[in-house]
Amino acid sequence: MPKGNKIAVDGIVTEMLPNATFMVRITDEQFPSDFIVRGYIAGKMRMNYIRIIPGDTVRIELDPLDVSKGRIVYRYKAPQAPRS
Repeated sequence: MPKGNKIAVDGIVTEMLPNATFMVRITDEQFPSDFIVRGYIAGKMRMNYIRIIPGDTVRIELDPLDVSKGRIVYRYKAPQAPRS
């Protein structure tokens, strides 16, 4: 299979697991509303010490042949509370 055939979808981290893996609930319209996959952190995110906690919104790449697991490639910035 050639490189680049990945499905990029957004999701919300629901649970932390050992070895930098996470359970991610997919929020895309193409998938069922309760679709959960196992995601692991991409190498660039590990190198740059990007931390992920439950409740974060992330972008995950899924392989079309096996959509039960994927690679977390981006963590969206959380909206910050206004300073007073």
